[in-house]
Amino acid sequence: MSRLTTSFVLGYHGCDAALALAVVLGERELFPIKKDYDWLGPGTYFWESNSQRAYEWACEKVTRGNYKSAGVIGAVIDLRNCLDLANRDDIALIQSAFESYRILQQLSEVEMPVNRSLKNAQDNDRKLRFLDCAVITHLHKMMESFPPDGSYQPFDTVRGTFAEGAEAFPGCGFNELSHTQIAVKNTQCILGYFLPRTESTVSVTWP
Repeated sequence: MSRLTTSFVLGYHGCDAALALAVVLGERELFPIKKDYDWLGPGTYFWESNSQRAYEWACEKVTRGNYKSAGVIGAVIDLRNCLDLANRDDIALIQSAFESYRILQQLSEVEMPVNRSLKNAQDNDRKLRFLDCAVITHLHKMMESFPPDGSYQPFDTVRGTFAEGAEAFPGCGFNELSHTQIAVKNTQCILGYFLPRTESTVSVTWP
């Protein structure tokens, strides 16, 4: 429920190029997804201020045969009531949600989900975030269960920063694929779409 971040951000969604054009022309819509391993729970996912990473992700989907060609949709997003997982208060909130969810699972005699790595993964990054997704989804249900008197409002967006990929250079504390993602749960937060000016790989060579 952070109010410390800038309200408006630019987000980028990697997808098939044909879908990107159709959405910008108003012929199609992006809808929230509900996969039980998504990092930030249900929502429409965007890479914050990172069109390059969105394009790389779309290229990976092309390689796997999911898309014909890679495209990127830019969006102006109003975060509104945002669960910001870079904010200390919101981390405390999700910790409480975890305890509530853990007790619920125990009472139901159901095992807790676990974050897992992809099969044959070359790194230890647990990209299948079953636990994280379950806890965030549980928190959404908790917030939606309160009476609409203004004391507690359902979250419109969820924002998280992730360290991903190999070291940027030997011995450093940065990762090549680190990024911030936004899951938009309330699609009214998406104020408009656009096509980014460039979608090519950026490379820098020092003299």
